[in-house]
Amino acid sequence: MVQTFPPGPKSLIPGGQFFAFRRDPLAFLMGIARDFGDVAQFRIGSQHYYVVNHPDTIKDILVTHHVHFKKGRGLERAKRMLGNGLLTSEGEYHHRQRRLAQPAFHRDRIARYGRMMVDYADRLQRERWRDGQTLDIAKEMMRLTLSIVGKTLFDTETEAEAEQIRQAVSDTMLPFGRFMMPFADFIDRLPLPANRQYARARNQLDSIIYRMIDERRRSGKDTGDLLSMLLAAQDEEGDGGQMTDVQLHDEAITIFLAGHETTSNALTWTWFLLSENPDVERKLHDELNAVLGGRVPTVDDFPRLRYTEMVITEAMRLYPPAWIMGRRALDDYRVGPYTIPAGAIVIISQYVMHHDTRYFPDPFRFDPERWTPEARASRPQFSYFPFGGGPRRCIGDGFAMMEAIMVLATLAQTWSLHLAPGHQVALQPLITLRPKYGMRMELQNLPHRIGHGAA
Repeated sequence: MVQTFPPGPKSLIPGGQFFAFRRDPLAFLMGIARDFGDVAQFRIGSQHYYVVNHPDTIKDILVTHHVHFKKGRGLERAKRMLGNGLLTSEGEYHHRQRRLAQPAFHRDRIARYGRMMVDYADRLQRERWRDGQTLDIAKEMMRLTLSIVGKTLFDTETEAEAEQIRQAVSDTMLPFGRFMMPFADFIDRLPLPANRQYARARNQLDSIIYRMIDERRRSGKDTGDLLSMLLAAQDEEGDGGQMTDVQLHDEAITIFLAGHETTSNALTWTWFLLSENPDVERKLHDELNAVLGGRVPTVDDFPRLRYTEMVITEAMRLYPPAWIMGRRALDDYRVGPYTIPAGAIVIISQYVMHHDTRYFPDPFRFDPERWTPEARASRPQFSYFPFGGGPRRCIGDGFAMMEAIMVLATLAQTWSLHLAPGHQVALQPLITLRPKYGMRMELQNLPHRIGHGAA
């Protein structure tokens, strides 16, 4: 007989599950996986949530049987922020938009972006970084990735307004924490200071994106960036049409936010982990010395930076920028002895899966050697999925990995970063997994590689 409800946490206090999730979602989901296994359920109000934590089930939901699901509650409500872009759209509309955007993320085009990534990282260390300086590296990486995404994808300089944009982006992220609240729609309509702050930030980002679109339309110039390609793209497999300004806006703001936020966090956590693991940092420096010999990297070096890639990959295992995914079941869906009913929300957490001891022994230890070819081959595919999977896999995954590796290679051969004394490191799981208090770190210039970033 098929059981409808798998095991899950119980609470004698009304709303107990909601407050537990709200207080510490990572601990809440980790506890469910630990106490109740690969399939569990809990309820917030009338909404049932099913937590799945097995690579095979995750693959089935994201890939094999993806047509039985659509986006979950969080991203349904994120349309307020992102519009109907690739991250939030569904069905044929999503397929059409992805077809139009895909050529901009072709491997050859991403390789051409590599030089710009290195140039911006080198400019950062030459113009802003000094030996002995203490900086919030989270802000530094945010500024850098904003500049890169602005130039490579929209051919615009955002460096001068980086701080203004950074604050606007931060403010637009804040409502995500209440997306699962039972009365979130009602709360959004109240004249609360947080709601007004969000509205101002969203209007600011909208004006930036629409200005980019308007300037490009008026100039008629094809600069080879994503916006130029989206403006010119025609749906040859469908209706032959092009994107409206609203469609362009939705895709642009999605890529603008996703194209810097995730990589910025990945790099920030990487610097923190290197500061806490000097043996790994030394091995990274050894590779950079051997491959680069003191010069900035080029795209041709990219395949040779194997350990650098392993460092980034392991950092994204420990601190996956996208830490949770939600799917709403369109019809009854069976998982083992249980049936997930139509309308229920399925929660898949990269953070939980990436810390599963079945696939990652001593899961909180930073160990890039987990990512040798042999170690990779020993684990199931969806034990690690920082970019999601299936037809909704992140379209910019190749761009993000190249950016993270090239930026780290550029900066780490010249600098060693150390966590500032007394700085508190805590996780802030919003849309992405951020450091709650930033990441204040002391910069140490490596004297035997002076020439890039020296004072």
